[in-house]
Amino acid sequence: MEQEAIAQTSGIGMVALGVYLVILLVNIIGYWKIHTKAGQPGWAIFVPIYNVIVWLNICQRPLWWFLLLLIPFVNIVVAFMLVFDMARLFNRSIMFGFGLIFLPLIFYPILGLGNSRYIG
Repeated sequence: MEQEAIAQTSGIGMVALGVYLVILLVNIIGYWKIHTKAGQPGWAIFVPIYNVIVWLNICQRPLWWFLLLLIPFVNIVVAFMLVFDMARLFNRSIMFGFGLIFLPLIFYPILGLGNSRYIG
């Protein structure tokens, strides 16, 4: 009886891990495609700090905005602005920008894998 429970729990854990890995892979591919659509290197998503610099470049913001992202509370406002800039530069609406903020696991792959074009 106890071994059946362990086996069932292990099976559920493996399914959850599989679902997590699929979601992770779709998001990595989505972010990679966003970068390549914007003419930036896709591998930049894996490099800390540099990925923020590339994000600023995609959103057509100056490099000194990186410093704004280091200031508590200011960074939230700046990040929202960058997300809305990204939506605008991919010819998407402000509502899509809200989707990028509140449902990133869905909207970033849509932006990267969909038919959106970078107009920056």
